Amino acid sequence: MKYACNPGKGKEESILRTYEATFIADPNLSEEEVENFIQQMSKVVENKGASITQVDRWGKKPLAYQVGRFKDGHIVILTLEGAGEAISELERRFRVTDFVIRFLTVRIDPAMKRVDKMKAKRVAKQTRRSSARAAASPGALQV
Repeated sequence: MKYACNPGKGKEESILRTYEATFIADPNLSEEEVENFIQQMSKVVENKGASITQVDRWGKKPLAYQVGRFKDGHIVILTLEGAGEAISELERRFRVTDFVIRFLTVRIDPAMKRVDKMKAKRVAKQTRRSSARAAASPGALQV
């Protein structure tokens, strides 16, 4: 686990967690304006001691349902690593920004990723065993 010193709270340590923040921006914005907003949010996050590890820009996409008066939106997914206070500040900025239509932040739990990986291995192993048994059973019947 990674630890970071919590600025402003003495020598307490906080665990760096991985989060995924998805936001939908006004479809009337240009790509440059969306990029400038991403850069602003990156600076905000870095000032709080977190870091953005990945930015996934989906571009302008139609929404599944109308949100307010919008049927389209620029979708951006930010993967970041940091403490909860950086996430709180990021969400606060999303709330007060007029052109952010919706946002959602979730914690990506590494333990769940590990469980999913183990489950996939187990399924693959069962598949190999069942195919090996199927291949071996016709030979066993020919006595």
